[in-house]
Amino acid sequence: MLQASGFSKAVLMPNTHPAIQNKSDIQFFKSKTSGWFTEAVIQASITKDNKGEDFTDILDLNAQGSFVFGDGLNPLSNPDRLSKVLQYLQKFDGILFDHSYEPLLALYGQMHEGLVSTKIGMKGIPSLAEEIAVKKNLDILRYTGGRMHFQTISTKGAVEAIRLAKQEGLGVTCDTSIYHLLFSDEDLQTFDSNFKVNPPFRDHENIVTLIEGLQDGTIDALVSNHQPQDFDAKHTEFDLAQTGMIGLQTFLPAMAKLSDQLGWQLLISKITDGPRRILGEDLSSISSLTIFDPSEEWHYNHKSNISLSSNHPWMNSTLQGKVKFVIKKDKLNKL
Repeated sequence: MLQASGFSKAVLMPNTHPAIQNKSDIQFFKSKTSGWFTEAVIQASITKDNKGEDFTDILDLNAQGSFVFGDGLNPLSNPDRLSKVLQYLQKFDGILFDHSYEPLLALYGQMHEGLVSTKIGMKGIPSLAEEIAVKKNLDILRYTGGRMHFQTISTKGAVEAIRLAKQEGLGVTCDTSIYHLLFSDEDLQTFDSNFKVNPPFRDHENIVTLIEGLQDGTIDALVSNHQPQDFDAKHTEFDLAQTGMIGLQTFLPAMAKLSDQLGWQLLISKITDGPRRILGEDLSSISSLTIFDPSEEWHYNHKSNISLSSNHPWMNSTLQGKVKFVIKKDKLNKL
């Protein structure tokens, strides 16, 4: 699935069952992925079962090669835990990935809180839920030092706070989901549960700020935020549906839709040099090459879909942009 999307390397989140949280989990995962064409960077759980409470054995996990830590889809919202983690990771120049939002402010929310949520009578998630968490976490980072990466930011306030933190010289980076540039809260007026994601799709003002953040370098990377769900998890009442959207096979078509507005040079930099800088990699060498046709059209349906899940609003539509080859070291993968 990863190689078909054109990616030769990817950070995988720890929200598996069981979570990736001890030496045996890391060893098993490395064994499982050793034959993959795509190189997997493991984000190891920072707390047991990703619950934000008891810490995992961080040094033991680092001894297995892990340097990226976090609770994946779950925010590390406890400020005491966050400050201790940021201090602990400095022992080996580790980096904390966090999906920052305040859970109690987002409680029972189904979509972005705004005019559309009011119009259709849906419980909203305010931008404040993300912004207050990002600002709090930046204050803690300012106090402790260390490195922190904010996952899938989606609001104007978050972009502005991170921009100021970078100007200050804090060790902070961030990314946003490519689909948060293409979809908005207005798309949820159809009650299509495929548009139910976390963080929620925001309004036009927030989207404009995300684009500005990409252009001025505040936002370092674009991600797929790939979250597959099974049929039953999505084909139910909207408020009961699970959050998430698949996004690997459709990532290039998403880039193609943004290419006129953002340009291919910027888009490609946000999925190559940007992520590599976050991970502290040497940019002087190139280990892989993806060849794609940005104009080739193809029909995205259950036959062409190679994921086990189909939770995407573009299903059964014609898309533009096709990955043709991926070259990694001495291997060629034809798609």
